[in-house]
Amino acid sequence: MTMTHSLSKSNSLNIDFQNYLSASRRRILASISILLFSFAIIVPGVNAQDDIDGAAIFKKTCTQCHTIGKGKLTGPDLKDAHKRVPQPHEEWMVPWIQNSQAVIKAGDAYAVKIFEEYNKTLMTTNPLSDEEALAVIQYMVEESAKETTTAGAVADNPYEPAPEEEPDNTSDYILLAFGAIFLTLIFILGSVGKSLKRLVAERQGSPEPIELSAIGSLKQWMGSNKRVVAVIIIVLIAYGSKQGWNAMLYLDVQQGYEPEQPIWFSHKVHAGTNGINCVYCHSSAEKGKTAGIPSANVCMNCHKAIKDGTFTGDKEIPKIYAALDYDVEKQTYGENTTPINWIRVHSLADFAYFNHSQHVVVGQVECQTCHGPVEEMHVMRQESMLTMGWCIDCHRKTEVKMEGNEYYTELHAKLVEKHEGEKITVDKMGGIDCARCHY
Repeated sequence: MTMTHSLSKSNSLNIDFQNYLSASRRRILASISILLFSFAIIVPGVNAQDDIDGAAIFKKTCTQCHTIGKGKLTGPDLKDAHKRVPQPHEEWMVPWIQNSQAVIKAGDAYAVKIFEEYNKTLMTTNPLSDEEALAVIQYMVEESAKETTTAGAVADNPYEPAPEEEPDNTSDYILLAFGAIFLTLIFILGSVGKSLKRLVAERQGSPEPIELSAIGSLKQWMGSNKRVVAVIIIVLIAYGSKQGWNAMLYLDVQQGYEPEQPIWFSHKVHAGTNGINCVYCHSSAEKGKTAGIPSANVCMNCHKAIKDGTFTGDKEIPKIYAALDYDVEKQTYGENTTPINWIRVHSLADFAYFNHSQHVVVGQVECQTCHGPVEEMHVMRQESMLTMGWCIDCHRKTEVKMEGNEYYTELHAKLVEKHEGEKITVDKMGGIDCARCHY
């Protein structure tokens, strides 16, 4: 009777322990599920800007026609555009960015006003998702604020560079914190699981379970979950391929390149404030393939008399004198001249032919079309992408200048007859043929 009672009590304890073990496992699984769910929701929200790069999309689709705080190009300056459009600005700007022509056709008053103001120039339709368009808008808002702050900081003297802004690494720190918490919980839960297994084995009189190393446990899990592992590998390969494609797409695209030159030279002072024509210095732009870099003697046409710079005082102009071995007091040149090693800003690939005179003289293309608002730049930078797609897009939009090009009179007449009622753009006269630029 006593033995039966003891066995019954032992069985009851085992059943209670098994129930406790099952409940513990359920609690552990519930904790992991809650953690993963929180991680999935919070982390993408924290680092959402990394998923969709508004800056990259803007540079790819918008910079040919727009700037942010650097003046008008083909389209309006987008600085503070979110304040000028109908409010709330996201609801108006998203469809406008995606398909401006549809907004104009719908009779939107502000859209029609902009369309009329810019000579009814059609904006390219952009196949962007709502999220991508919102990322572009957010980039425009941030850049508008940045431009305002930066301009105020360096307006007194652009020769003295503004202090560099510290990067905001808050998102990275939050991700690291979540990762550390996640790894800690995995370690704790693993330890609890091992302890429970040992306890069960001890209660049941079974041999103590063999503890696997972290790598051994991973191999065991991969062997038991081959389909999940296959899906993970496929996802990683697809993600890596997409990232590799994006990286190669902009390989050697130097948009925004702004090197420090051996002599600080402000285009804003010369071409903007003083109104000096571009071809006064870059005289070969109207006569040949390259625009050319002016010799120091061209600088001396003015700087024999002007010895102090607007912003630089007596720090930079004397470098011209040194290069020419020029004696300011005697106004004589010596023989120990040294070249000024200017750093090239715009550089096309050797296999792409481009002729400045063809565009400037025959095409009557303004310098700013490719080089941006140079008259507003203190330090020269590459404003446009200068990729093949960028050039082709320009040739498809730019109308052929008929007036004043007598050499092409017969050709123009044939084009007008062939494309009656259509705009005669550069692509209609062979402007996108491969051999035009590659031969």
